[in-house]
Amino acid sequence: MRYTVLAAAVLSAAALASPFDRSAFGQARSTGGHLALVGGTIYTSPADAPMSNGVVLIQDGRIAAVGQRNAVQIPQGTKTLDCSGLTIAAGFWNSHVHFLERKWADAASIPAAELTGQLQAMLTRYGFTSVFDTGSMWENTRRLRDRIESGEVLGPRIRSTGEILFPPGGTPPDLVFNITGAMKFPLPEVRSAAEAATTSRTLLDAGTDGIKLYAATWAPPIVALSEDVIRAAVDEAHRRGKLAFAHPSNRQGLLAAVGAGVDILVHTAPQAGPWDETILAAMTKAGVAVIPTLKLWRYELRHDRTSALERFAGMGVAQLKAWLASGGEILFGTDVGYMADYDPSEEYALMAEAGMSVRQILASLTTAPSEQFGESTRLGRIAPGLVADLVILRQDPSANVRAFAAVEYTIRDGALIYQK
Repeated sequence: MRYTVLAAAVLSAAALASPFDRSAFGQARSTGGHLALVGGTIYTSPADAPMSNGVVLIQDGRIAAVGQRNAVQIPQGTKTLDCSGLTIAAGFWNSHVHFLERKWADAASIPAAELTGQLQAMLTRYGFTSVFDTGSMWENTRRLRDRIESGEVLGPRIRSTGEILFPPGGTPPDLVFNITGAMKFPLPEVRSAAEAATTSRTLLDAGTDGIKLYAATWAPPIVALSEDVIRAAVDEAHRRGKLAFAHPSNRQGLLAAVGAGVDILVHTAPQAGPWDETILAAMTKAGVAVIPTLKLWRYELRHDRTSALERFAGMGVAQLKAWLASGGEILFGTDVGYMADYDPSEEYALMAEAGMSVRQILASLTTAPSEQFGESTRLGRIAPGLVADLVILRQDPSANVRAFAAVEYTIRDGALIYQK
């Protein structure tokens, strides 16, 4: 059953005062609902100063107007949401997630309410209205996406690379799947440029939004893809107008990936050591974007000695600091779905530790990914005509960057998909 989930029809005073009623929102229908977010501090974009006591007017899933409270005329009969003391920003992107955990298996048959709850726990409760899945079983993730887009399940927009391309002998053993709680499914290993091109072509033909390569493994045995093999996959993606992602792991993998023309490095790479001028120059010349995933390094080494953990995690922060100083592009991402700790607040704190300002972090969540993924005319800012993907925070993150994770409401296409 297809549902059109527009918030204005169901944001009554009773609904706003009561706990989130998933069934009510899931079954709501409207073709012309209007909603006004009134009285909040609004970050229309990272480049603009925040607007106090503002109004965002939503009509039919798009932003109709934004401005000071005394400058925006709210049509009679429009539902209003009091945002006094709250902060409003464009919906967030998480550019590195995975739908790998066993909880996502057989996504076509999981009850809608259960699936919505899982998506809330991992993503929408933290303001993520768009995500890029950088490695999962594509057919299963496609079914998950289809159920969200049908309106049956409340969730974010999903893009996906599908299965990751690994170097020969690089796929994780069954023990890793068991320990991490991941689904077990075949992962392609590519041994030549021809195999890389063929595998990429198969994934893209199946409908993926890009491809991802493990340029080098990060746990023994360390194996890597050659630059020629990576380039063959990258060229296939670029011929389709799609993006190529790479997991760099170490210096060899990073330089091979960058040299082969990948678009996005999905991690910093503490094993590579400091990002010196050779690395930074190569990355800058290639025009890559970086997803730092700084919290991941503390998560991975959580069982190790504190001194080892601090050295490793500190290297990731130092690499981001160097990349930031070079003017490099940064996209927010956390590796949730592989990482079972979903809370992104520590990631925000570590990005600030690396020198990122509140505006730069906001850009990594909104305008930078929207531009990178070709959605800048629809998403990433609060402006008339753009899609009404919005996040409403309990506090202004300018006082504490962890407030980016303190979400009161998440709105997608003008519909409330999460309420605290």
